[in-house]
Amino acid sequence: MASSGLQLLGYFLAMIGLAATVAATLMVEWKKQYQGKTYRIYEGLWMSCSGNERTTCEFHQYLLKLPPEVQATRAVMLVSIFLSSVALMVSTVGMKCTRFMDGKAEFKSTVAMIGGIMFLIAGLLTITMTSWYVKMIVQKSYEYHSLTSAEFGNAVFVSWAGGFFTMAGGAFLSCRRCSGSQTGSTSSNHLLPTTYPKSNYV
Repeated sequence: MASSGLQLLGYFLAMIGLAATVAATLMVEWKKQYQGKTYRIYEGLWMSCSGNERTTCEFHQYLLKLPPEVQATRAVMLVSIFLSSVALMVSTVGMKCTRFMDGKAEFKSTVAMIGGIMFLIAGLLTITMTSWYVKMIVQKSYEYHSLTSAEFGNAVFVSWAGGFFTMAGGAFLSCRRCSGSQTGSTSSNHLLPTTYPKSNYV
């Protein structure tokens, strides 16, 4: 099995990814629009802000009136956060440095692998949904020719980073069995009785 150091590295990477995903979900700058030189409009998954030097923000009142990319991105990001939170608890139980299930090393290792796979799925959901959101923003900017220019904001980059960190942490946690077969075969060889050739000397 992989060392406790690799598991800790994956665990902390996944925690950073989860924190970045939560921050990106709450950020306002998912989409930026400029009207003229000074007036700016920021649209997030939960609220929108507009103004010149001082901006005023308001929450989205009606969910069904939001654009499809906002509704879908909000839902998938919440699923990703929930999945990462569950994976965080599962990985804590399965890590070698914790005291849970000390007498069941094989089962403990399997639990850590399950947590890593859940992190991988959560990170993949975040990256895929964020990329689709960016695609929709770029596509709409080409379709609608208006005086306002729309582009994706800083929350997109934070979300991408969160997804990559989450997947990296999940990869470290889920590949802890890379050398498991070697350790198992080595230990079994030590348990086998050693036979020596018979000697003809008396």
